[in-house]
Amino acid sequence: MSLERGLVQVYTGEGKGKTTAALGLALRAAGHGLCVVIVQFMKGWPGYGELKAVEDLPAVTIHPFGRSSWVHPDQPQAEDLARASEALAFAREIVVGRKADLVILDEINVALDYRLLELKDVLSLLDNKPDDVELVLTGRGAHPEVIRRADLVTEMRVIRHPYDKGVGARRGIEF
Repeated sequence: MSLERGLVQVYTGEGKGKTTAALGLALRAAGHGLCVVIVQFMKGWPGYGELKAVEDLPAVTIHPFGRSSWVHPDQPQAEDLARASEALAFAREIVVGRKADLVILDEINVALDYRLLELKDVLSLLDNKPDDVELVLTGRGAHPEVIRRADLVTEMRVIRHPYDKGVGARRGIEF
């Protein structure tokens, strides 16, 4: 099965749930026989539950390109820049080559905000997206031009978060 019409979706905002929403979409797409590729920017820690969950879903593959440590927003290391560039090149190959029906660029908005990527390169990917490929960009701080070009934009906002009461990230829920 392939899509008749693929759109560009953006999940952004300060609230929790952007990657989770994209993973839910991936699960739905796989259930309908679509091929899904998830490219993770800035995520390289092997403990994320989604990596284990898709092992038995041949229609969904996840490709993490980040390091296992945090990227400093004001001082990214050369390795962070190189990995982000490699991830975008891989994503371009998948999208432009029509190697998946749904492509999720997880945390690409943050990679742009941290200046690991050039805006023009991401916009070029959007401009060259085939009509039958769905493209999802996740992460806080989506660039206004990315938002302007998207067909669907969802902003997650915080109303209350357990972190404010000292509850840290929980295995199986936040990672």
